[in-house]
Amino acid sequence: MLIKIYGSAIHGVAAQTITIEVNIDTGGVGYHLVGLPDNAIKESSYRISAALKNVGFKIPGKKITINMAPADLRKEGSSYDLSIAIGILAASDQILAENIQDYVIMGELSLDGSLQPIKGVLPIAIQAREEGFKGIILPKQNIREAAVVEGLDVYGAANIKEVIDFFNEGIPIEKVILDIKKEFQEKVNQFPFDFSEVKGQETAKRAMEVAAAGGHNIILIGPPGSGKTMLAKRVPSILPPLTLKEALETTKIHSVAGKIGTETSLMTIRPFRSPHHTISDVALVGGGSYPQPGEISLAHNGVLFLDEMPEFKRTVLEVMRQPLEDREVTISRAKFTINYPASFMLIASMNPSPSGYFPDDPNNTSSIMEMQRYMNKLSGPLLDRIDIHIEIQKVEFEQLTEKRRGEKSEDIRRRVLKAREIQQKRYENLEISYNAQIGPQQIELFCSLDQTSFSLIKQAMDKLNLSARAYDRILKVARTIADLDECENILSQHISEAIQYRSLDREFWNG
Repeated sequence: MLIKIYGSAIHGVAAQTITIEVNIDTGGVGYHLVGLPDNAIKESSYRISAALKNVGFKIPGKKITINMAPADLRKEGSSYDLSIAIGILAASDQILAENIQDYVIMGELSLDGSLQPIKGVLPIAIQAREEGFKGIILPKQNIREAAVVEGLDVYGAANIKEVIDFFNEGIPIEKVILDIKKEFQEKVNQFPFDFSEVKGQETAKRAMEVAAAGGHNIILIGPPGSGKTMLAKRVPSILPPLTLKEALETTKIHSVAGKIGTETSLMTIRPFRSPHHTISDVALVGGGSYPQPGEISLAHNGVLFLDEMPEFKRTVLEVMRQPLEDREVTISRAKFTINYPASFMLIASMNPSPSGYFPDDPNNTSSIMEMQRYMNKLSGPLLDRIDIHIEIQKVEFEQLTEKRRGEKSEDIRRRVLKAREIQQKRYENLEISYNAQIGPQQIELFCSLDQTSFSLIKQAMDKLNLSARAYDRILKVARTIADLDECENILSQHISEAIQYRSLDREFWNG
């Protein structure tokens, strides 16, 4: 008897429906699995056999042929255990299969018949709804994630016996319905960190506000213990809240990577990723034998924080150049190409020298040559993509022990949102959302200067020995500062502040 049952395969951050055809023939004995399955799927026969035996069923001693179509697409992982097992039971008439084709069935089997969670549930559920399936049957741990998708019945089973009883006797499986909009609104403003906890560092806080308002990449330069990491961790709390569309995009990526917790349905806070400096280039941008999204894709719609940036391998840093520009990563292999989204805000930190201190600090033991060698670990083209460079001094004792709390993230965020609204209105007819994305043509159009501002930037270029690439960056940052002040035109004070945010272009750093 031939039975068709449906599963799903992940390709990039999208899913593709897989038809699992199970044919049982009385003329022979054997178990044949075809359709480009990987080793995890090939080993499923042992898990299925033990699981069925432990719940009172068995694999028939006949010739079983299982085809996973389309046969030219490689299938990976153990998430097909449940669909193959149910297909075998239906094809051997051990269970009824009247409405089995109305469901996408996925899950990994344990030997006792219990179900283990799988990856990529959200894109699988979205694809199932788009293709008109009535529902989806999954391990219980994955149901909140799948319930994000409206218009699809989501059932969560603890073991294969519950699925068998559902088809055989109509015994209902736990069904989940979420009010996703309500849940999203409740959690969208919950943050673990707040800027009010940061003592002192008012200049750095202001730079962070400017960076968040314009979507600018930023690098923090300061000695150990000056609060670089503390500041960076609080940036998501002042960024505009995720829209429902952005939340779904972000959740899909984390779902494919298996980063969604069992109690999580939808990511409501912008992601903050902070990889260790020993990370490989593949782990950062994505890829591998079985391609997975990397850290820059996991930071999509959020923040990627590179702590102690010069300690990262140069090859790792250089692979970020294209994603920073194009806001997506393309992974190419001989037989396929995958695109992962990677629109993130880069925050980097570094010490001013190998010893960790500025040249005028008594603790500094590094020579000028050592400092230059340290700085040369960062290439010009990479720094060219970082708009704001801010030096952070150590916090004085009086500031550290002050009882008064600083400004709350909520208040800073309010100003950031106003500035973003101004930018969205300005660029509504362009494929641009915020100031960091504008190119040379838009700079000429939207960043015009009066005579005073022009003279000021010319003087800064000459006296501070600023590089040519700093000119455009200063104008873009000045445009953001003007938006924060709700000024239509860029004024001299905006240019003056923007010049202060180009530390690494000055003569001292350039040698």
